[in-house]
Amino acid sequence: MVNTNAIRGSRVGSGPMGESERGDAAPRVRVSFWCAHGHETRPSFAQDGEVEVPDVWDCPRCGLPAGQDRTTPPEAPRTEPYKTHLAYVKERRSDSDGAALLDEALARMRERGVGGGGR
Repeated sequence: MVNTNAIRGSRVGSGPMGESERGDAAPRVRVSFWCAHGHETRPSFAQDGEVEVPDVWDCPRCGLPAGQDRTTPPEAPRTEPYKTHLAYVKERRSDSDGAALLDEALARMRERGVGGGGR
């Protein structure tokens, strides 16, 4: 037997929906933004001035930043390539610093008798 407690043919939020239930829509203004690929995006903002229109908007088609000036759109952000731990160490230390640190560490190990270098 089928569960008889189900309400058939309806769902949450179903039914007539209009301005009387939602209230009046706030006046809106549409602003055009262009990316470096020439894509135009036109989001809408409240006209009452509570929300400030941003200078830059992300293009939904390509993800580049878009600006309000069609002739000079914002430049794409520069992405840094992935760096390994060794790359960060090499930025902080010169080759001569690295050699000096290695010599110090090897000298300490030899004093303790670790890694006696017997090859």
